[in-house]
Amino acid sequence: MSVVVAHAADLAAYVGQPLGASDWICLDQARIDAFAALTGDDHWIHVDVERAAREMPHGKTIVHGFLMLSLIPVLQRGIYTIQQRGRGLNYGCNRVRFTAPVPVGSRVRLRQSVKACTRLEDSTRIAFESTIELEGEERPALVAETLLQIYDR
Repeated sequence: MSVVVAHAADLAAYVGQPLGASDWICLDQARIDAFAALTGDDHWIHVDVERAAREMPHGKTIVHGFLMLSLIPVLQRGIYTIQQRGRGLNYGCNRVRFTAPVPVGSRVRLRQSVKACTRLEDSTRIAFESTIELEGEERPALVAETLLQIYDR
């Protein structure tokens, strides 16, 4: 169940608390290949299935770290909803760590908590602790402090 708030500033009530987790999604080779084509990051560890079968641990390609990071906006939609809001902008990241490789075919989900919520003149800036979990593994795939700025209507 996702958290629903009327305004972005209402997330201040959740500072230091978990918001929840998204649904699991599967990361297949087609998504990895599309990301490689889009970004130009076509290193063989991501896109060469045959070579990965020979040379990579577990014999599989791995998901790009930046693909994992780019999933946060879509995955967080299943965690919380702000009912009355204007435009929202990714404000950046204070810290990002890719803590474990993600083999093709893995299922991941996002878990978030609110680290800080700052009211500005015409918007609210929210800092999240964002963790992408890898199904069946204790160690997360990604840990980041992500920032979102939501403007008033």
